[in-house]
Amino acid sequence: MSQNAIRPLAATHFREALTATANGDPALALAALMHIDPESWAGIQHRLNQLGTDLLDVLAHTAATGGTK
Repeated sequence: MSQNAIRPLAATHFREALTATANGDPALALAALMHIDPESWAGIQHRLNQLGTDLLDVLAHTAATGGTK
């Protein structure tokens, strides 16, 4: 797998985590995030860095807006 690549299943887990966060279910969000493999985590962090943000900011924004903005 190439550096900074995100596996499709990891992307699905990340989306599930964001959906759970938007729905106010932190336990489900954490469970989804824990299913992401280390290589995909590196890719997610790299992409978030490119966007000028990080995981905590994305989760906080999603929780605050319900994922709609």
